[in-house]
Amino acid sequence: MSDSVSTRDWLLSDTPASRAQARWGRRYQLWLAFRRNWLAVAGLAIVLLMLVVALAAPLLATHDPGVQNLANRLQPPSAAHWLGTDELGRDTWSRLIYGGRVTLGMVVAVVVLVAPLGLVVGCVAGYAGGFWDRVLMRVTDVFLAFPRLILALAFVAAMKPGVESAVIAIALTAWPPYARLARAETLTIRNTDYIAAVRMTGAAPWRIIWKHVAPMCLPSLTVRVTLDMSSIILTAAGLGFLGLGAQPPIPEWGTMIATARRFILEQWWVPVIPGVAIFMASLAFNLLGDGLRDVLDPKQR
Repeated sequence: MSDSVSTRDWLLSDTPASRAQARWGRRYQLWLAFRRNWLAVAGLAIVLLMLVVALAAPLLATHDPGVQNLANRLQPPSAAHWLGTDELGRDTWSRLIYGGRVTLGMVVAVVVLVAPLGLVVGCVAGYAGGFWDRVLMRVTDVFLAFPRLILALAFVAAMKPGVESAVIAIALTAWPPYARLARAETLTIRNTDYIAAVRMTGAAPWRIIWKHVAPMCLPSLTVRVTLDMSSIILTAAGLGFLGLGAQPPIPEWGTMIATARRFILEQWWVPVIPGVAIFMASLAFNLLGDGLRDVLDPKQR
């Protein structure tokens, strides 16, 4: 107990003795503020649970997700098949958790691609200004002029339908809001005394952007990315539903709904179960994003 008390006092010290202590103290204070929002904590728990289940799919699956058994097609939930079977007799539970790997993997891949791209474009445009600002923002405006799903459909149609094409298409349509947000933050940051002092030391523009401007844009960008994950999930599932995302027999939540939608009245559990998974994932990311916004956005405090 004494160790935990001393650790807490060390983290909450008003006079940190080092930069490391100050950083860890700040993180601990953010966590204390975050955990006071029980809905955000619930969203974080659901997200972590889905990620763990998706990663452990080979251990948790009760059947091979691709094995067909037409004699057991459209069976209701039972001890043998926890969530029933689909139109080809495949185990829905096994396909659901393997589908989480595909759907959530697509979301992670999109975020890894678009967040750095939007951050770089926005920071460069905001800090450089002038010609580069006009060029980069006009390109951003062109992408923003089209609805995301329609533009993603156009990109996938120009490529071969599949998971990789869907990820690239969603990434190409998802980065402009991040660039806009990073530019707005940079326009405020570049006129601060702190950046002026760094500039007077002779630091190169690229170093100022990389070391000082971009890190200060990360909190707002993190909140926006978390809130956008739900729309990315819906876009990925929408492409799968339209047959332009993951292709059968790959288990993916949107594709599972598309192939089972004709059974909605008689065997309702077949299309409803992947729909519930999409709903829970989207809700969890929205709750998590709201909690992070309350903690990281100074305008919300």
